[in-house]
Amino acid sequence: MASGQGRVLELAVLGSLHETPLHGYELRKRLNALLGMFRAFSYGSLYPCLRSLLARGLIAEEQPASTTIVGGRSKIVYKLTAEGKERLQDLLTQAGPSAWEDESFGVHFAFFRHTEAEVRLRILEGRRSRLEERLDAVRTALARTRERLDSYTLELQRHGLESVEREVRWLNELIATERRASEEPGRDTTSTDE
Repeated sequence: MASGQGRVLELAVLGSLHETPLHGYELRKRLNALLGMFRAFSYGSLYPCLRSLLARGLIAEEQPASTTIVGGRSKIVYKLTAEGKERLQDLLTQAGPSAWEDESFGVHFAFFRHTEAEVRLRILEGRRSRLEERLDAVRTALARTRERLDSYTLELQRHGLESVEREVRWLNELIATERRASEEPGRDTTSTDE
């Protein structure tokens, strides 16, 4: 799982299995709900990811009781191992630029309840910084090319700018909330549910 997309899927699978053991179909549904919001999810990538996680000892298969056999086949249930929990925690502590990117930010955010406050804040601030850079670049490009664009392309550009500005405002609110929570004595907003 060396690629960025592979790490995102690995985090999503391990995080989902941290919640509860799941069989393949339930896991697919959960991942589709989680990843579908942020990017297209290829079902063809799930089972190779599961095989890799099994081979690395990060998840285990459980054969269900014979009463849960469906259509002549038993549903294999996947669960997180102790090594898988360690790997999940390792992935959740990664707060560098890869955690701020479009393809991975949403998945990291989905598991913030298992992430330390300091790491959450670094990811939120990094994401905001990345989006502010994007805003500056788009505004500069738009100012240079405005007269050469048709009205529809201009509207599309304006819509894109408004979307990014809205996300920056949302991030500012989240960052302020995180900072206030960290200043309150004895208040820990993480829930690591180990």
